[in-house]
Order: sequence, then C-alpha cells, then structure tokens
Amino acid sequence: MGDFDPETFASTLVDKMADAVIFADAQGKIRFWNAGAQRIFGHSPAEALGQSLDIITPEALRQRHWHGFDKTMATGESRYQAGEVLAVPAIRQDGTRISVEFTIIPFHDEQGRMAGVAAIMRDVTKTFNEIRSLRKQLAGN
Repeated sequence: MGDFDPETFASTLVDKMADAVIFADAQGKIRFWNAGAQRIFGHSPAEALGQSLDIITPEALRQRHWHGFDKTMATGESRYQAGEVLAVPAIRQDGTRISVEFTIIPFHDEQGRMAGVAAIMRDVTKTFNEIRSLRKQLAGN
C-alpha cells in the first residue's frame, strides 16, 4: 500500500459516505451536495446546487431556520458546532417529511468573516417513528 494521502481520503469520505454533507454559503445557497444528500433528500446535485436551503426545510419551520442561520452568519457561533446534535424535521424532493439529525461546521473566509456552514445530516426517521410508537404504547398502559 502506498503513502496515505489525507486529501484523497477526505474527498473520498465526503463523496461516498451515507450521511448527507451539504455546504451552504452565507446567503443560504447550496454550494456542495454529496451522494448521501441525494440519497436522503432525493435531489440530484444539479437540482440542489445554487438552490436555497428551503428545498429541505419544511415551510412551517423556515422562519425559525432562517433566524438561526442568520444569527450564525452574523456571529460565527452556533450551539450545534461543538458536537451537539440537533434533530429536526426535513422534507424530501417528493414532499415526504423525514427526521434528520445534524451537526454543523462553520467556515470563515480569509478575513475571518463567515463564508457559510457545512452540515452533516443523518436520516433518523425510522428510529424517531419507533420511539414515538413506543411512547404512545407506554402512555396507553
């Protein structure tokens, strides 16, 4: 086996991983969309790139989403960048509502200003539904 190349490793990992990796610029436009994002949300990279994050954000949650997004862009801070996982509803291309867990990684430009955020997302719909069903069963007893 040859020398380990960290750049090839990182590129391959992001491209091939099952989780969604999405980068949105400071205006909330999608600039990176991996195969995991296509698998989870249904949009191809060609369909997603350049679009607003609204394509995966349920309409009823958009105002809250953009409030948090804008605050992160203004301050460079988010409670979800230090390993905390946030669970939220999302929408697939076909309109199906799913549950995703995600963490974010802020990116800064050369002047230290926020350039955007990357999100690593996992579809946890099955687990969420199982927990909800169990809670209903327990509440009924």
